[in-house]
Amino acid sequence: MAAESQTKKVGNSFAAGVVVFTMIIAALSLWTAIPLTWIWIGSNITDTQAPSGGPYMIVFGGIVVSILIISWLLGRLNRLYVRITGTRTVAPIRPNWLKSLRDSETPSDPTVLETVIVASVILAGLSMGAWFLFLAGSPLPNQ
Repeated sequence: MAAESQTKKVGNSFAAGVVVFTMIIAALSLWTAIPLTWIWIGSNITDTQAPSGGPYMIVFGGIVVSILIISWLLGRLNRLYVRITGTRTVAPIRPNWLKSLRDSETPSDPTVLETVIVASVILAGLSMGAWFLFLAGSPLPNQ
């Protein structure tokens, strides 16, 4: 009986790890793969370097729809993680900055989804800053 419980615990922790890894990949794709893929699709739709508004609208709509789908998927993955680990029920969480200073409730720990999204936004911002400062080059003309 104890070996069976230990096997289930190892299986649950492995499944939770796979879910978290999938959440990380999906969150990073919000800032990288989705926009780049739709820009590539938009560039292949047109034959000229000065396209009309059609390809731009396809790129914009595709990015928005793709991000909505990935966001829905992230929510489902968070629910699956909660079901596997039993760590927290999915319920509306009031952010700390909306609470009164007189509230006696202890602050809650962030969920895995919150941590993954915040980390991916920070990583995207740092990557953009590093690109802008070190790789983009000067926009000023050389004279």
